[in-house]
Amino acid sequence: MIEKQKIEKLRNQFYLLNDISMLKPVLWINPKKQLTLPKDDFSIHEAKEAEERLKRFSSYIRAAFPETEKSQGIIESEIKEISNMKRHLEELEGIKISGKFILKCDHSLPISGSIKARGGIYEVLKYAEALAIDNGYLSYDDNYEKLASDTFKQFYSQYKIAVGSTGNLGLSIGIMGAKLGFQVTVHMSADAKEWKKQLLREKGVEVIEYSSDYSKAVEEGRKQAELDEKCHFVDDENSKDLFAGYAVAAARLQKQLIDSKILVDKDHPLFVYLPCGVGGGPGGVAYGLKALYGENVHIFFGEPIQSPCMLLGMMTGLHDGISVADIGLSNQTEADGLAVGRASKFVGKIMEPIISGCYTVSDQFLFNSLKDIYKQEHIFMEPSAHAGVYGPIMLMKNGSHYLSENDLTAKMEHATHLIWSTGGDMVPPEQRIEYLQKTLK
Repeated sequence: MIEKQKIEKLRNQFYLLNDISMLKPVLWINPKKQLTLPKDDFSIHEAKEAEERLKRFSSYIRAAFPETEKSQGIIESEIKEISNMKRHLEELEGIKISGKFILKCDHSLPISGSIKARGGIYEVLKYAEALAIDNGYLSYDDNYEKLASDTFKQFYSQYKIAVGSTGNLGLSIGIMGAKLGFQVTVHMSADAKEWKKQLLREKGVEVIEYSSDYSKAVEEGRKQAELDEKCHFVDDENSKDLFAGYAVAAARLQKQLIDSKILVDKDHPLFVYLPCGVGGGPGGVAYGLKALYGENVHIFFGEPIQSPCMLLGMMTGLHDGISVADIGLSNQTEADGLAVGRASKFVGKIMEPIISGCYTVSDQFLFNSLKDIYKQEHIFMEPSAHAGVYGPIMLMKNGSHYLSENDLTAKMEHATHLIWSTGGDMVPPEQRIEYLQKTLK
């Protein structure tokens, strides 16, 4: 915990801290944003390498997961215009949202049904490839479909994978790791939903539960993995491999936008709204988008009002040196994937010159939006995903200074607002009904 005196000094320095402490939704504009991608601890070449590796694994993925046959073993989601939801939000909020309203449907990603299918599955595949090549079982020129054989499952059964998770990362690691044959352990925080734990156990994954939050689950998972040289720990707070897997999404989105005849240039700005927990998923996507679009993309991270760890870390410059508990917040939210009290310093530092800002959103909005988009568009997304939906509302209500300062006001009619969904398709029917009927007090 940070001492009270330092917190009071921060409150005097950053006026938004008081509103954040009082659970008021806020929009923070990043003063360190730059127009182009800087040189830092991560390179776009690592994202391109990840894209090539995923292509090598596509034949295996097709064989192991028949639902990816249509996409030829590439784990990707569609984009979809949601004009009904746009009109509904305009009427509900009494605002005008100029431009297109697009949903990036990561709630329906194959295999594990969330944005975590990108980075989580990628890191497992990279580890599996390295083991097989180092032990003479595989070469880069092989057809990777052979990894679906009993020979490889027996080989991988000698090795372990561990991860700490609030839910969706654990699903992606667990499902892919167990399918390959690894012994997988997922350290789950108290925020993780019961159905996610149950699903993992059904897949043969060991689930260890903690009564505390995400940070404790990660800490314990890391400690246990360090004791076993045959155990690979997926570090959600610091992993470049996770980050690279997420970043692959940007080039694929660019192609989808081109195919849909959606322009992105200085006269057609792209606004992207990403739900944010510890930061890896949205951070990787943001990095890839900034590399492609430079000053023409404007990226905002959305966080629950009780768990704005990335906003706190970036605004104060303390990154993982400050927790939501330090300013009196509980880190309790129905958006389990976003229930993180302390942001990744690795991601936060990379994001400093990249993202336009962060905003906070209430659980009440998340559940209202969950019901509204289901009614308006027949789309079901987990509560976490709806943090993205609030972005355009917050920008239109509180971002006029940002728009005018960046010469965007007159360009909004030609803008594209892209809401990045996170999870949804894996949610069991009975849980969906509960969400759709839930009323928050």
